[in-house]
Amino acid sequence: MDYFFAPMEGVTGALYRRIHHKYFPGVDAYYMPFLTPTRDRMFTPRDLRETAPEHNLGFRAVPQLLTRDSGDFCWAANALFDMGYDEVNLNLGCPSGTVVAKGKGAGLLSDLSALEALLDGIFAGVQGPVSVKTRLGLESPEEFGPLLELLSRYPISLLIVHPRVRKDFYREPVRRNDFALAHQNYPGPLCYNGGLFTPEDCEALLRDYPRVQSLMLGQGLLRNPALIRQANGGPPPTAEELKAFHDELYHSYLEAFRSGRNTIFHMKELWSYLGTLFEGSEKLLKQIRKAQDTARYESAVEQIFRTLPIRWELPET
Repeated sequence: MDYFFAPMEGVTGALYRRIHHKYFPGVDAYYMPFLTPTRDRMFTPRDLRETAPEHNLGFRAVPQLLTRDSGDFCWAANALFDMGYDEVNLNLGCPSGTVVAKGKGAGLLSDLSALEALLDGIFAGVQGPVSVKTRLGLESPEEFGPLLELLSRYPISLLIVHPRVRKDFYREPVRRNDFALAHQNYPGPLCYNGGLFTPEDCEALLRDYPRVQSLMLGQGLLRNPALIRQANGGPPPTAEELKAFHDELYHSYLEAFRSGRNTIFHMKELWSYLGTLFEGSEKLLKQIRKAQDTARYESAVEQIFRTLPIRWELPET
């Protein structure tokens, strides 16, 4: 069984991937937050900070592309293959309003003819394996059948299904039962993504869908960085591990951003997940959310690690 880290925009960048791998190895691949290739056919400095092979040493990373243009996709994918990447992922799942309005991400799910033309161009022009990450549809899970039939015509290296429709965003529960259609009918390699927060969640999913070859974890891994270790039979995280992980990530962000304000902004996003591992953390998490300088942020974090026990049962989301 392979376990993948989902791409989480603004959170799982190159620094996060490197430090997570150092403290919690075991992720079979980190899927990168999406890049958007443009018609000038050049990677931006920000893109290169994420994709430069030296920033992803020691673990497998998979770049993800967000576009509706097959020429742009093929240019970027082939450039990434030339860098040494062994797979590139097509994003058919981003639910952002601005993305969908441009017919990208989940917006492609509303027009299967446009999607077919995109896939025709991609598989005629790429020089390596292409995986696809998709939702069930734009508005209704009833859209998934025709979508799945279309995707089944292409040599997709891995189909990653997030069983929500676009209008669900990430707020509504995953429509896990609708994943059965892919499990029963999709002929190629299949990965499940969504709503997996505990080792028991992973075990139950695999029991219900035994043909699944891989699981992709996102919010669950942000809440518990050792989740894959536990799913493989290892121990839960200790407070000491979590503090060492946090401290290196925090100081690496301070050095990279050269801004306490930007660093705290990034760490607040992480604590919205990580904070649920600590019993009685609500008051101190509120202090983190309100912190505007490093001193107040560091004081709240120090109190969490010093005074709060780790909870073994995560609260319901």
